[in-house]
Amino acid sequence: MIMKYNAIRLFIFIIFCSFTACNGQKTFGQDYLIVDKIISLTGVKGRIDHMAVNLKDRIVYIAALGNNTLEAVSLRNGKVLHSITGLDEPQGVCYIPQTREIFVANGGSGDCYFYNSDNYEKVATVHLSSDADDVRYDSTAGKIYVAYGSGGIAIIDAKDHAEVGSIELPSHPEAFEIDKRKNLLYVNLPKTGAIGVVDINKLKLIGEWNKNYRQENFPMAIDTEGNKVFIGYRHPATLVVVDTKTGKRIAAEELTNDSDDLFYDARNNRVYASCGGGYIDIFQSQGGDHYKEIASVGTRNGARTSLLIPQLNLFVVCEPAYLNREADLVVYTIR
Repeated sequence: MIMKYNAIRLFIFIIFCSFTACNGQKTFGQDYLIVDKIISLTGVKGRIDHMAVNLKDRIVYIAALGNNTLEAVSLRNGKVLHSITGLDEPQGVCYIPQTREIFVANGGSGDCYFYNSDNYEKVATVHLSSDADDVRYDSTAGKIYVAYGSGGIAIIDAKDHAEVGSIELPSHPEAFEIDKRKNLLYVNLPKTGAIGVVDINKLKLIGEWNKNYRQENFPMAIDTEGNKVFIGYRHPATLVVVDTKTGKRIAAEELTNDSDDLFYDARNNRVYASCGGGYIDIFQSQGGDHYKEIASVGTRNGARTSLLIPQLNLFVVCEPAYLNREADLVVYTIR
């Protein structure tokens, strides 16, 4: 009965998204993302934030911000394995394979927790001043970078569970990416609309690109080999491509509103944007500095957080609970 019920839910989902998303905009290019399964996040309410993956065990960790929980979801059997409770607006999350630990940044308290991924017990806490947000893990250096507060990025040693450095910024940072080849970090500063450039060795902001006070740049992705960063602006909703050698805009394409996650797919030379306006927008490189939108796949309104898992050829999107519908993790196979 359960398998039959899940099959019916999947069929309804596919039919629904084949015609329209919640706001009535027509979809196209659905063949680029094929629904593999829909995993119900029973009881998860409110806004859902970022995700991370444990590749070995094929588990996705979801920061359920509005629910104050972290959900561990198996991609193998399509079930929620565990829910860590007692969090305070969890936002950023990463998985540390070397120590088999999960790291969670809490926006409410500023506390960052380490959990054993086998038994989900808390093993350490690092306290930041406030609003611990997006997270990036440098597995080579064993360091976790955490955006936080009114303007900073904390650097935490993943093995010792200790803050070992910080970067001062002019305003609260949102998404950021590490360019290991240049030893630089690019960070969105939406309060001023700027893209900050940080020297990792000096732990210092050395430049600001494309400063515009009204555009609200939130998500970011990076193509290090192509020397490009991709920025999702909300006002107006635009995907902007920036040359990291010059800091100049080289391309711009219309984007669905309320984007919150961007990913660059190096194998296919594509960019995926999950947008709260009810769509996944996919852009394909046309060579040089030209990009074209090749798909706009309908999702539930508010489904703005996602995760690209290139090693598994998957793209996953969280759809928040709405009216009488439970929250779902929708798993797509990339074509």
